[in-house]
Amino acid sequence: QVQLVESGGGLVQPGESLRLSCAASGSILGIYAMSWYRQTPGKQRELVARITSGGDTNYADSVKGRFTISRDNAKNTMYLQMNSLKPDDTAVYYCNAIRTVAQYWGQGTQVTVSS
Repeated sequence: QVQLVESGGGLVQPGESLRLSCAASGSILGIYAMSWYRQTPGKQRELVARITSGGDTNYADSVKGRFTISRDNAKNTMYLQMNSLKPDDTAVYYCNAIRTVAQYWGQGTQVTVSS
């Protein structure tokens, strides 16, 4: 089992920044990739950013150039630095990890961008 706990969400105004964290614990060896997803009411969960065990990253077009995904292996923690936030970024952000054939999810953290 892998346990994932997100933190760092909150309420910010457009143009401001937030940094989300995802702390992984449990059977963390062998995690292939970790990702951030987001979901708004009535919509499907959307892949925002992904980082592999080798350090390769990819981003949704809507966030590319504004968001940066990274990880600190010593702390078993993944981060999402979100800059120039827009109201359309408002969502519950979920941490995801892939280990062997299984996927694991955190509980989500709310990000609200509003003036």
